[in-house]
Amino acid sequence: MDEGADLSLTVSQLVRRLRGSHLHAEMEREARECLHQPEIRLDTLKDDVRKFLRTSGWERKLQNAVHRELHVGRLPPSLLVAPPEHLKEPLAYMRKAQASWERRILKSLNSMSTELGVPLARMRPAAEQQDLSNKWNEMGTDEPDLSRFRPVYAPKDFLEVVVALRSPNHDSGEDAGARSHWGLIQVPLDVKDITQLRGVYTELSLATGQLGIDDNAHIHPDLFENDYIDIGKRVLTEQDSAAAQQYSRRGCPTGLRADLWALILNSVNQPQDVMYYEQLKAGVLQHDLLVDNLIYKDVKLTASNDDYYFVFEDFLYQVLLCFSRDAAVLEHFKYNSATPPKSYIQGKEGDEDFAVFYPPNGVIPFHGFSMYGESNGRRALDATESLQTKTPYLPVAPLCFLYNEPSKLYSVFREMYTRYFFRLHAVSSACSGIVSLCLLFERLLQTHLPQLFYHLRQIGAQPLRIAFKWMIRAFSGYLCTDQLLFLWDRILGYDSLEPVAVLAAAIFAFRAENLMEVTSLASAEAVLADLSTLKVMPLIQIFLFAI
Repeated sequence: MDEGADLSLTVSQLVRRLRGSHLHAEMEREARECLHQPEIRLDTLKDDVRKFLRTSGWERKLQNAVHRELHVGRLPPSLLVAPPEHLKEPLAYMRKAQASWERRILKSLNSMSTELGVPLARMRPAAEQQDLSNKWNEMGTDEPDLSRFRPVYAPKDFLEVVVALRSPNHDSGEDAGARSHWGLIQVPLDVKDITQLRGVYTELSLATGQLGIDDNAHIHPDLFENDYIDIGKRVLTEQDSAAAQQYSRRGCPTGLRADLWALILNSVNQPQDVMYYEQLKAGVLQHDLLVDNLIYKDVKLTASNDDYYFVFEDFLYQVLLCFSRDAAVLEHFKYNSATPPKSYIQGKEGDEDFAVFYPPNGVIPFHGFSMYGESNGRRALDATESLQTKTPYLPVAPLCFLYNEPSKLYSVFREMYTRYFFRLHAVSSACSGIVSLCLLFERLLQTHLPQLFYHLRQIGAQPLRIAFKWMIRAFSGYLCTDQLLFLWDRILGYDSLEPVAVLAAAIFAFRAENLMEVTSLASAEAVLADLSTLKVMPLIQIFLFAI
């Protein structure tokens, strides 16, 4: 397929996706209304309408919408004419592994429903709806008995699925070096080496000013910080999503971060967005879902006992319960290798005419639901111990530090999940998918610290078994909040989750001297148990550009 045809297909796809959007309807209405203005002339109608849309800010809004579409579910043009299943995942063995994993999850959920005698969904009685409505902003005061509910699956179960992946068309004996056999990931995916990473992440070089390094208290703000903040303010004034994304590569100032992230994600909190959030809230009030109990239990066991997040307990309930009802999230399954699970109306099992997605957003929570990992160095618990380990919805708790309006918080969270974080719990060959991130982490460590990697492997402490819990949650809960936000600045700035794998390798490099002394998996985990004192950007910079 030549470049012209590629461009034509991409433009066609963009036009099709934007044509049915709320923005298109608003622009069409504004264009009609401007026809009544005296400066709009019939002989220059097209040019005059374009000029009006440009000067009234609609052209910028359209540019931001196009920028978003280009970064959400983007596909190579050659795949746009491929069969539907190839749009989700081009490799058959990946699709097969994901389908098998989904059946296992659904079976676990159905078994729990049957064993506990709890329906997947039920209509709340009027009195219960009113009671929930009255305490919507203080749900943390409830103390329901949730001891019967267990996690659907744990991250370590998902790791075993990832480790078991094998390509039927690849013979591992063909690899050039023995090091490729050292790691747990044995699939032939194309991941970047250190030279390629340096080329992509040039803005993180030692010669470039960074927030997270050059805003240190010992460095005078006139040397970097003041000018950088002024640039950020100009970016916000221009309301340019692409410029905001480029700016975020060097970090976002604390006072500007919330607005910059919303601009990058094109997350506008307009009246219709507030109304939509209220509709989701109404759905929570009307129906009780089995997965609600997983949300309640996880938040109770984690956020309510955490020094940083306990004040956000009610926000977490609100956002997560609404998210589980949001059918708009189903849209991301068009480019997600996963498939939303279905349930059937009682008595109509097997009849596709009576099939519904469950939960309505199509995402079943795993091993808890509270958005961040064990709080700063807390020991990870086995699935049999509690729901202490967290879910795919990692962004919510840290986002509470940025947004205090529930509808705005929800809008940004949903956009981050459907753009980035869903890839951390689905089997796929995507470059930002968890499989590729695991392989990138192992390759970096094998290449630059082969002695350490070999030592850990020999004592039964495969590095990935330690780092996987960090990566599947994008370090949420393992780093101090300010450092976590610096990391996520770069994820948004580079539109990639690769910095997560780079940081994981950098942490092993930083603790290499201690790790070379350990003699067991338990002692290796102890060395890496507390990450709360680490500074993210110096670690990434040194690993990429100074090793």
